[in-house]
Amino acid sequence: MTNALRQLSAKKIAYRTHTYEAPSGFLDGVSVAQATGLAPERVFKTLVTQGASKEYYVCVIPVAKELDLKKAAKHFKEKSIAMIRARDITTVTGYIKGGCSPVGMKKKYPTAIDSSAAAYDFIAVSGGKVGLQMELAVADLCVLTGAQLVELTEQPASAGVQTLEEQR
Repeated sequence: MTNALRQLSAKKIAYRTHTYEAPSGFLDGVSVAQATGLAPERVFKTLVTQGASKEYYVCVIPVAKELDLKKAAKHFKEKSIAMIRARDITTVTGYIKGGCSPVGMKKKYPTAIDSSAAAYDFIAVSGGKVGLQMELAVADLCVLTGAQLVELTEQPASAGVQTLEEQR
């Protein structure tokens, strides 16, 4: 049992696990969604960032989207924010790349979950190791991590632009 699952069990939070094979030791998030049979919009990845202040922050976003660093910096009240190096993930979180859960890190960091999660009762995040996803209520994940739902992802290039069909 991983730290993430231990914390959910200790707090009596309902969850469901999904396992998948990762023969090369890592799968991208969209492939994880396919392997677990979950819709990619409901599978979220955990990204660890560091602000100009050197503080760490956790951003949880849909696997098929990209983090908007400016939006994250604004939310965390930082001048700028950047992704941490992959080799630093274990030192900072206690987890490995591809198995980083927003629950059960070595230390509790300020966390934000992309507002798109509000469209679902349940989302899946890493269960704390490669090959394991845990599905839990968005509200429970927010309470457990102290997260707020905020807009964290980049808008598609066509966002806000109407096609000719839409204009008619």
